[in-house]
Amino acid sequence: MLVDTHCHLDRGVYPEGPEEPLARARAAGVGAFVSIGVDATLDAARDAIAIAARTDDVWATVGLHPHDAKVWTDEMSAEIERLAVSPKVVAVGEIGLDYHYMSSPKEQQLEVFRRMIALARRVKRTIVIHTREAPADTLDVLEAEGASEVGGIIHCFSEDLPFARRALDLGFDLSFSGIVTFKNAKSIHEVAAWAPLDRILVETDSPYLAPVPFRGKPCEPAMVVHTAKRVAELRSMPLDELTRATSDNARKRLGITL
Repeated sequence: MLVDTHCHLDRGVYPEGPEEPLARARAAGVGAFVSIGVDATLDAARDAIAIAARTDDVWATVGLHPHDAKVWTDEMSAEIERLAVSPKVVAVGEIGLDYHYMSSPKEQQLEVFRRMIALARRVKRTIVIHTREAPADTLDVLEAEGASEVGGIIHCFSEDLPFARRALDLGFDLSFSGIVTFKNAKSIHEVAAWAPLDRILVETDSPYLAPVPFRGKPCEPAMVVHTAKRVAELRSMPLDELTRATSDNARKRLGITL
């Protein structure tokens, strides 16, 4: 059974609840889900925890996306730390840096990123990283702040081989999304083919980044099957072997069960 290590299932995505898309995913061969709890109000974090609490095959993360770094307060930090030790919360994230949209000022993103890593180390939770157009700063902060103490996942991997090598050295696994199915994603293809089999994961980042042949449509957890098929093709290995390996990796990294 595949594991979708990164999907958004909160009310902002599914106002009536995620039960139907989860059922479709299970029917497609997905056996576990990690619901990412990030937004500017922490409502998504609370939703992720609630979904995980009532659903045996769902786990949760909590954090503050770099887009929302501008709303950071000490009170919010304390609440994230409280939520992070809830049952079935397996990681702090997604956190990191996004210099594409710059929805929050760069210096504010950097400061919140550092604080979130420190929080993850305090609560002994692994870290889920969002990085966009900030490769050097992302790796430098991870190294300087001791993120390797808890390790984590580079979610929606979209960088190159040198970045991948350093991320692996820092104790981070590489998670491939629907981007790996895109024809022009050559550097991502290279990394997906090269990366150590025991350090890779698959995800949807639903409702974003639907894989081919669904590109441009809303993404659902069931579509992680197409991402896994493409990674298996790039590695010239059977899909069932890729499924076993990535699911084992998810268990080791996140402590989930199948």
